Amino acid sequence: MRDLLKTNAGLLAVGILTFILMGAGQSLYGPALPVFARDYDIRLGIAGLLVSAHWIGCALGVAAMFVWGRHVTPRLVVVIMGIGALLLATGVAWAVTLAGGLVFGAGYGCATVVFNPRMLRAFGARGPAMVSLLNATFGIGAIGAPLVFVALGNDPLTTYAICAGLALALVLLAGKAGGAEVVAPSTTDGGFRPHWPALGFAVIAIGIEASLIGLGPAALIKAGETETAAAQLLSAFFLAFLAARLLLTFTAHLLPSFTLFALAMLGTCLTSVLAAAGAPGPSFVAMGFFAGLFFPSEYVTASRKMGTHPMVAPAIIAAGLVGGIAFPLMVSPFLYALGAHGFFWLAAATSGALALVAFASLRPMNR
Repeated sequence: MRDLLKTNAGLLAVGILTFILMGAGQSLYGPALPVFARDYDIRLGIAGLLVSAHWIGCALGVAAMFVWGRHVTPRLVVVIMGIGALLLATGVAWAVTLAGGLVFGAGYGCATVVFNPRMLRAFGARGPAMVSLLNATFGIGAIGAPLVFVALGNDPLTTYAICAGLALALVLLAGKAGGAEVVAPSTTDGGFRPHWPALGFAVIAIGIEASLIGLGPAALIKAGETETAAAQLLSAFFLAFLAARLLLTFTAHLLPSFTLFALAMLGTCLTSVLAAAGAPGPSFVAMGFFAGLFFPSEYVTASRKMGTHPMVAPAIIAAGLVGGIAFPLMVSPFLYALGAHGFFWLAAATSGALALVAFASLRPMNR
């Protein structure tokens, strides 16, 4: 393992810093939505379109990787995210803010395809644990950014400007690893074989995760929390999210990946029920732990089912993006109509139904 770390130190370092930036940028959407709604004089449901813009950008980034993936470097990915953060920081107009979310999301989508499959292959048998570690570092940025947002007086423009500055610093400091082509060459494993059940689970799981992250703070405010408290709870959500992924780094080999996925869905259902029943703050934080298990367990399961073809990683991530785009887009216009705790009842119903299907599918999915 020590030799693997030495050989892949550059890739690991750039990947960690990039994922911290990804976490910071995405986590700001939730606490920023009420501020953008107020500043641009739009309804909260319309402001929620920023979350969908991010995920549409992710989809465009992943689609681009199908065509140009061999030529996309870590440095280029960070440049794209930096431009998106800069647009979000301008505060010029709502259309520019939406464009910023779209561009940041495009870089985010490219980054997931650039780093995850490479880490899985580079570290061999420890690949699943290293994928968990890489995605855990996302939580560092996601924890810190809302706290910075609160410290700056709930100012999304300055906070996104800081993200743009961090992107510029990473571009300058990335070195050779930042310019390296990191998408592995084509393999000859019999062609691309999509596994539709695994991709279907990805659609719903990432849809739930995107809704919790992007719309959860607005739902907390609807349930009676202040804007500042909602931002702080989102940081705590990501602290639990980070804890789950760090735990996976040491325990991913103890349980089959899809068993972890099913347990994560059950935990999300139970904590959503508790949130809807009158304890939204602590329960939302607990949801972060279970949401942190979604992507690593699903990605490893789907990769095992679909093989090592270069189209596998973009396909898995694209499936998740379908949910990431569609779920917030469908839910955000109805945030007020759902009532004080309706968002959490909806999360409970969705995650509970998926948990039932997942437990019924354990044997074939773990095979």
